[in-house]
Amino acid sequence: MEAGTTPKSKKAGDAGAEPTNASSAQTEANAPVAQPAAEPDAGEPRSAETAPPTAGQPAGETLPLDDPALYLNRELSLLSFQSRVLEEAQDPTNPLLERVKFLSILGSNLAEFSMVRIAGLQQQIESGVAESGGDSLTLGETLRACYREAYSLMSQSREVFDAMLPELRAAGIYIHQLDELDEGQRRAVGTYFDDKVFPVLTPLAFDPGRPFPHISNLSLNLAVLLRDDTGHRLFARVKVPQTLPRFVRVPAPGDVPGTPESDREAHFIYIEQLIAAHLDRLFPDLALLGSYAFRVTRDAEMAIQELEADDLLESIEEGVRRRRFGHVVRCSIEERTPQFVRDILTENLEIDPEEMVAIKPPLGTSGLMELYELDRPDLKDPTFSPAMPAEFEDGAQTDVFAVIRRHDILLHQPYDSFTPVLQLARQAARDPDVLALKWTLYRVGHNAPVVEALLEAADNGKEVAVLVELKARFDEESNIEWAKALEAAGAHVVYGLVGLKTHAKLSLVVRREGERIRRYVHIGTGNYNSVTARLYTDLGLMTCDEQIGADATDVFNRLTGYSSVPGFRKFLVAPAHFRTGMVALIRREIAHQRRDGSGHLVFKMNALVDKQFCKLLYEASQAGVRCELLVRGICRLRPGIPGISENITVTSIVGRFLEHSRVYWFNNGGNEELYIGSGDLMPRNLDRRVEVLTPVEGPTLRRRLRDEILETYLHDTVKARRMLPDGSYERITPAAGDEPLNAMEWFIAHRGHPET
Repeated sequence: MEAGTTPKSKKAGDAGAEPTNASSAQTEANAPVAQPAAEPDAGEPRSAETAPPTAGQPAGETLPLDDPALYLNRELSLLSFQSRVLEEAQDPTNPLLERVKFLSILGSNLAEFSMVRIAGLQQQIESGVAESGGDSLTLGETLRACYREAYSLMSQSREVFDAMLPELRAAGIYIHQLDELDEGQRRAVGTYFDDKVFPVLTPLAFDPGRPFPHISNLSLNLAVLLRDDTGHRLFARVKVPQTLPRFVRVPAPGDVPGTPESDREAHFIYIEQLIAAHLDRLFPDLALLGSYAFRVTRDAEMAIQELEADDLLESIEEGVRRRRFGHVVRCSIEERTPQFVRDILTENLEIDPEEMVAIKPPLGTSGLMELYELDRPDLKDPTFSPAMPAEFEDGAQTDVFAVIRRHDILLHQPYDSFTPVLQLARQAARDPDVLALKWTLYRVGHNAPVVEALLEAADNGKEVAVLVELKARFDEESNIEWAKALEAAGAHVVYGLVGLKTHAKLSLVVRREGERIRRYVHIGTGNYNSVTARLYTDLGLMTCDEQIGADATDVFNRLTGYSSVPGFRKFLVAPAHFRTGMVALIRREIAHQRRDGSGHLVFKMNALVDKQFCKLLYEASQAGVRCELLVRGICRLRPGIPGISENITVTSIVGRFLEHSRVYWFNNGGNEELYIGSGDLMPRNLDRRVEVLTPVEGPTLRRRLRDEILETYLHDTVKARRMLPDGSYERITPAAGDEPLNAMEWFIAHRGHPET
């Protein structure tokens, strides 16, 4: 395939292109990964995903569009995405350590699901909320289904890891049980325990004189049963230090301790096993009856009453501290844990029996990422260097402003380098003609080159205004530190609008050029984070379009001051205009379809949750509009239902990178329009966040987005799964005689060669 060509014959804008759906593509149906632990009892409501909504409907009749059976459950749809992550861990075509990485990601995702989604359901039920989320399940039924599905995924992940162990050993990576170690290895780990582990441990007793210790969120612990010399049974807790590696390196059998280690052959034991084997050092005068690992997951949501908070920064800091003490939503224990220990944990953690999850070790599979960090490139995806756009190949000597003045720049990360965005910030910080820099920061991480450039700009006397979103979940602490640093440097730091998160990815540089002022804008789908720019697929537009610059100014004036904007020139901005603008654009496609049959839209997003848009897309399908949806995660809409959604396809792509870009393409009767930006079609994005979408207008860039990027995704036959009417997914496979197409690998192979 030549560089710059697209791997297909039909284009998104071709009105005559045949719809791509499950019936026209050769597919391989896989059994659903996540299965309930047991069949529901007779009379127990079943998940809305268990049967197509048309089951039992008379021939020729369709359900009304408000019928709950047409809408999938939000939480179960999210768990369905986690099952697709698990599939990647099971896929033998993925390199071995990449499969380990997917298990680690799944572990982190399931922990977050408990901390946020299950905790949220519990809070709604406790507060007396009766209504469901618009689907067929009540809140109680949803919670029970989530327990079953999450438990199933956790159990399957352990089975998958057990199946990987022989492959890891064959590759020279050994995870030993303590009784497998030879004498030399035992001496080595004993020395490690004495020198590195023992000084950090703090045994905490639980008896009438000492209360049950606080168990911090996501901590791994040992419940220790002991007996004193009078025969009394005692209980103690030992926390596994989070500051030490989960996998303790041991020498190879027969090696002399102290010899250089090689990642070519690596031997490990779990640190919790090492601690368990040396508990006599912590309790020297007591008889050890047994020790059992357990792990606690707490509610991580923070309720911030902004109107009552005198200082939002202080409130967020306090909320982060309180997160350690949120109520317990899950306690994972080893299957072998005796009932006596289970009862102690259940009573003192104040949890219900269904919140106690007994699984095979290891507890907390997110720690498997340590194995992925081994220097074994032969067991990972081949590395590649993101392409630098030709205009930026002079590196730091590139005049970024001159490049943007010549034409707009579209970056497709991680295939294109994030460096041009960093160069914009750095050059703006040092250019004497730059007057002001304005930036939104949502998730920038601990190592943040963009923030360093903003600090430099403030030091150089530029006007620097930064919107730091303190409520970015799990990134609050790093954002607080950056906010303090920026304020100390003299930047104007604001924390957004009351009641709204600022999720927009927007930056503005104001520059004096002769007798005029020119505004340079970057707007994207992803965060200003140089680490995730290599891990997530995102899009970014760099432009000096005057109307976009004016819109960006209005957005920042609204964020930092009291400016009220009745409308924007080109932007779609939430919460005021995103919803109404998208509704109007979809209805325009319906009108085109009724007029001349050209109705066609392609949406790429992370999630489709909002019921109004699901219903509107059903209406579009009923009118004959061809709706091609690329939805990575949650999708509440059901495609392929006769008379309702037979013109809708939903495709989820899960693979090497996290699909994170949002693109909304409208055929518009052949005069296509498309937008990129930060918002998904979710109520929170539409109504409770500041989101910004921008049109991409240059014909070359539009052609690249439509004919190369979207079309390649739509024709993936390796990492794509097609949703069926019942909410399950099946893999898409190549038609007879066609070569398999992995969209991500195609973008890697063709990076730096956009279609022109």
